[in-house]
Amino acid sequence: MFLKQLFLAIVGTSFGVFAAGGVFTVLISVGLIPRFAGKMHVSRKVFLFEEAVVLGVIAGTFFSVFDRYGKIGEFIRDRQLFGAGTDGIWSGIGTAAVMVFGLFAGIFVGCLALAIAEMLDTIPIFARRIGFRHGLGIVVLSIALGKAAGSLLYFIKAVYLHGGM
Repeated sequence: MFLKQLFLAIVGTSFGVFAAGGVFTVLISVGLIPRFAGKMHVSRKVFLFEEAVVLGVIAGTFFSVFDRYGKIGEFIRDRQLFGAGTDGIWSGIGTAAVMVFGLFAGIFVGCLALAIAEMLDTIPIFARRIGFRHGLGIVVLSIALGKAAGSLLYFIKAVYLHGGM
């Protein structure tokens, strides 16, 4: 039994390292972190940005594997650390924190997608190949709005809980 657990730990850790290496390779190859630092006019702090991304990936991985340690609000609510009757306040704070995290995660994913698309120049090449001349901005906006509508529908209908609508 111990050898099986040890084998699973080694394999799981190895796959995690490979997946993290892939994420970092994509971020480095598209130059997203230096571009963010350049746009914010803090190019001297590019290493700080890279370290923040690495720590964010490590924290995200930790809390997705060991989710019981990430339930800080539940811990505070169950022990009533700030007095009785504060459940509504903590629920509001938790909702606001999730909204802020979702906003920043969405911005990051959107910037990553745009950086990859810009690096590959897929949209202009595709437009030239099909002979598309006018309205390219409307098409790109429509794609973005469709993606946003699909994501909202996915989360509003809680598709992630049961897999279907």
